Amino acid sequence: MAQSLDVCKRESGKIWHRKPAPSSDDGLVVSIKHTLGTAVSPHVRTVRFLHAAFDSTGNSFIAGDHQGNIYLFDVAKNRFSLVHRIGQACTALAFGLRRKTEFLAALADYTLRCYDTDSRELIAQMKGHDAGVHTISLHASGRYAISSSSDTAQLWDLDTFQRRRKLNIKQSVGIVKVFFVPLSNTILTCFKDDSIFGWESDTLQCRFQLPVPEGRSPQYKAFACPRDGRLLVAGGKSNFLHLWALDSRRLLRIVQMPPKVRVVRQLEFLPDNFDGGSSQTLGVLSQDGIMRFINIHSCKLLFDIGSHDNRITHALIGADGRHVVCTMEDGSINVYSVQALTSELNKPPPPLLKVVSSEKEREKSVVSRVSDVPSTLRPRSGAGGQGVRPYSRTATRVPRKVRGQQPPDRTQASDSGVEVDLSDGLHRGRLLSILKGFGEYPAKYRMFIWRSLLKLPENHAAYSALLDKGVHSSYVRLHEQYPIKSQKLLRVLQRTLSALAHWSPIFGETDYLALLAFPFVKLFQNNQMVCFEVIATILVNWCQQWFEYFPNPPINVLNMVENLLAYHDKHLLQHLINYNITAQTYAWPLLETLFSEVLTKDEWLKLFDNVFSNHPSFLLLCVAAYAISARGPLTKCTDVGDFEYFFHHRNAIDIGAVIREAYRLQETTPEDIHPRRVMEDFQPLTRGQYPIFNKYPTFIVDYQVKERERIREEELQYLQERQVTEELKRETERKRQQEEAWYRQQELLEEAEETRRRVIADEEQKLTAQRVRLAAMRRELRVKELQLLDAARRRFMEHQQRQKETELKRLDDEIERKVRLREQETHAAIDDVEVKNMELHAQRGLFEQELARDEVAASFLRRADMDAHRRQQDLEDRIQQRIGVLEREREQIIRREVERGLARAEQQNVDTQMDLRVEHRQQLDDLDREIRMLQLAKMNAANRHVEEEVHQLMKELENKQLQEEAAGRANLQDQRRIGLEGEQRRMDLLRGEQGEEQQLTEQLRQDESSFERLRDLRDKGRPDGGQVGGNTTENRCLNNSGSGSEASSQFSLDRGRQTFERREQELMKEVRDMRKKLAEKTRQTQPPPGFQVDDDDDDDDDLSGGSL
Repeated sequence: MAQSLDVCKRESGKIWHRKPAPSSDDGLVVSIKHTLGTAVSPHVRTVRFLHAAFDSTGNSFIAGDHQGNIYLFDVAKNRFSLVHRIGQACTALAFGLRRKTEFLAALADYTLRCYDTDSRELIAQMKGHDAGVHTISLHASGRYAISSSSDTAQLWDLDTFQRRRKLNIKQSVGIVKVFFVPLSNTILTCFKDDSIFGWESDTLQCRFQLPVPEGRSPQYKAFACPRDGRLLVAGGKSNFLHLWALDSRRLLRIVQMPPKVRVVRQLEFLPDNFDGGSSQTLGVLSQDGIMRFINIHSCKLLFDIGSHDNRITHALIGADGRHVVCTMEDGSINVYSVQALTSELNKPPPPLLKVVSSEKEREKSVVSRVSDVPSTLRPRSGAGGQGVRPYSRTATRVPRKVRGQQPPDRTQASDSGVEVDLSDGLHRGRLLSILKGFGEYPAKYRMFIWRSLLKLPENHAAYSALLDKGVHSSYVRLHEQYPIKSQKLLRVLQRTLSALAHWSPIFGETDYLALLAFPFVKLFQNNQMVCFEVIATILVNWCQQWFEYFPNPPINVLNMVENLLAYHDKHLLQHLINYNITAQTYAWPLLETLFSEVLTKDEWLKLFDNVFSNHPSFLLLCVAAYAISARGPLTKCTDVGDFEYFFHHRNAIDIGAVIREAYRLQETTPEDIHPRRVMEDFQPLTRGQYPIFNKYPTFIVDYQVKERERIREEELQYLQERQVTEELKRETERKRQQEEAWYRQQELLEEAEETRRRVIADEEQKLTAQRVRLAAMRRELRVKELQLLDAARRRFMEHQQRQKETELKRLDDEIERKVRLREQETHAAIDDVEVKNMELHAQRGLFEQELARDEVAASFLRRADMDAHRRQQDLEDRIQQRIGVLEREREQIIRREVERGLARAEQQNVDTQMDLRVEHRQQLDDLDREIRMLQLAKMNAANRHVEEEVHQLMKELENKQLQEEAAGRANLQDQRRIGLEGEQRRMDLLRGEQGEEQQLTEQLRQDESSFERLRDLRDKGRPDGGQVGGNTTENRCLNNSGSGSEASSQFSLDRGRQTFERREQELMKEVRDMRKKLAEKTRQTQPPPGFQVDDDDDDDDDLSGGSL
């Protein structure tokens, strides 16, 4: 029995907990699945396994599910472990690199990654594909790998994990598969246009192109090479396999698969340890999810795996050929044992001689050999419900003739003991002996025995043709009439009934056919073709003459049962007749359900073991036997409902007693009333095609078919009309609802509009009241604003007045300070002149001492010269200081002039801004007045005259202010002109002083030169030592000359001082005159405070400039 493994939330563990013992029927070792479920939620969700890959030894394989979990399953060590959680589904896997613990995984993000199974770490990541990778092919050395997608193929170096080459193709031609040929350096590329090329893996040069058979395009989808790399097999959208020899590059043969194979999805060679790599067994996975293994030389079907209920999506075979791993349609992984699947193939051939024993010895040995019977009974393994003939050595082996023995004659009597009258080597007599000894067949081999007893032809093509016709119209709504819980069972029942209806039209009109077929459908749900043929055989043989009175129950068959009951139990029949119970009540319910309603499963199987082993009339005997066995309960029933209930429900009746009673009836019933006289012997279904079944009133069935078709068409028409009516009704209802909704919306809108109108009216009233209060508040604010403006204007004028008075006081103080400074400077100059005079007197005394002392004349002259030079420098320094002081004063005057101009400009800007604000406020007042004019027309008409007068007064005041401003500007220009004239006078004074200083310097230089000439004359008269009087004369002359120079220098200094005092007196006089003029002008005209401040400031600046 196959074991199962669930890796749910487990990272490691055992694959199986007891030693696997796969059966030879399916060879399944273990079924692996991954489910997710919680203790809270009872629903279990399956995580589907997508891909798997064997390692190079075939002892372990990896598998990846759609959540990105990669598991390692070691079959040899019976262990599994979680390798890595990638987080995304893998599209292809490859396990068998040069480093044995590494594998490649192609992911959904188009990348190729390498992981290590031991360290569970990412080794490398390779990028380059623009589409999903569907295949990965490894070189025999494990050093190179080829990854293929729909648009490109790339060659990777697995030592450096770098891409070596890339195969670029046209957009119109896609790639089907690119892979390495085993044990060679050849790369095969297969494209969607069915072209196959061979390339050298080292140089990537094209070596050959394989020929493709002419005719219909095969549309290759699957390719396979054996381990020696000498052959290539390809298959596609047909049941043909093309086999090439890669050495000679020619097409060897074309193998045709069975008709049920329409598309070949995958091809895999099954290796053998003793074939040297030239595998002869090929696994073919077709569209029906079944993998069939054939011999490519003898073209014989060996065995198959898979079923229609759980199809195979992908399969792979280990390198040692011991296991086959398949990913199934339900997301699980099935591991099959090749040894178990090929156990029948490897059996030794049966002996050619048989020992014939006597009848007594056979009867004695029946019981002891019952357990040996199953060893010779191997059922045909059904691939998804379709039986496939197993491979047997006796099927192809031609037995040798033994001398003195002839081959057995199949026409011998059944009592000969040597004859085999059933298929698959079963003896009917031996089976009947087992049935008589045990009352039933072994449960494990019952289905196989039934198939042998019924001699089922297994017409796959005919059955496929019936299935291809689809669901019959009579059974489209089968689920409504028979709500079966299992959807799978419902589909099988619907498919079987449809096939029967397509085989014969009567079965599409038979109401009880579902009741008759259901137990067989439930029994053979995994082998639907056998189920169909079993039911068809029953309808042909055990249901003879059932349809002669169709659509009524078979009166003739029921009469046979009634005759049996009348002969064997007259009292019971009389009791039934007394209560108007006919055979339709006690016999027909058992026949139309084949006892499935009144028997359990085991009882029903035991009954049909005997029914199938006897003449078809045995079924009617069983019906009579069942009624006779229930004689006691039936005689107690008096109500029709009780009888009906009894024959439609299970009762406490021993089925063994019923069967024994049936055998008794079979032996004791006279031939004239025995059903065997009327019913024909058993006739199996014909091989190739099913027989024609027309034992029914054709006109009635045809009429019912036509009526049913007419009713179906009328029903379809009615449904269409009803659908249209429903749609119109829904549309009308929808429009009515829309209209009602529109009217409700309009009513709501009107109510909302009315509410809003009331709200607006209330708000308007409130707004009017607020506007009245606002107007009153605005008038009050306007009055307050005017009062504040008037107070601010007066305060500003007072501030300006105080500021101007402070400025005038500051200017007066400045003038007084400058006058005091000038007086101090004048006194300092007089002191300097007096000091200079004293210095001159001292110099004159020194000159006299020098003239008196001839012995120190030279030193005196040098000292006097140095003193004169120093004094000259001091004088020059004082002149330069005076000039610098004058220059600084001039710069201060200029700076003050600039500051005054800036102050005037700022004041004018302030006045202009004030005018703008006033004008802006006037404009705002005008706007307010205009608004009030629109609301209060009468009030505006009364105030218009007053506003015009105020406006006229404001214009006159503005003109007056402009005139005063023009007069002030003219006065300012006059003052500036006077200031310029004063500045010109000061400059003339400075130039005059500089000229006088230059004349004084020239005079001093002339005095020094005259002194030098006198010194030279004295030096010349010095050799005459007796002329002392001359020297006295010379000294006198010098004294005279010295007195004259002293007088001239005294005169020059007095004159300069007098000139300075005179100019200073004139300047002070001008200042006093100008102050008087300004005072008189101020008294005559009183300009606005702003202009008066500017004029006073300018006059003061000019006066200060004049004083300077």
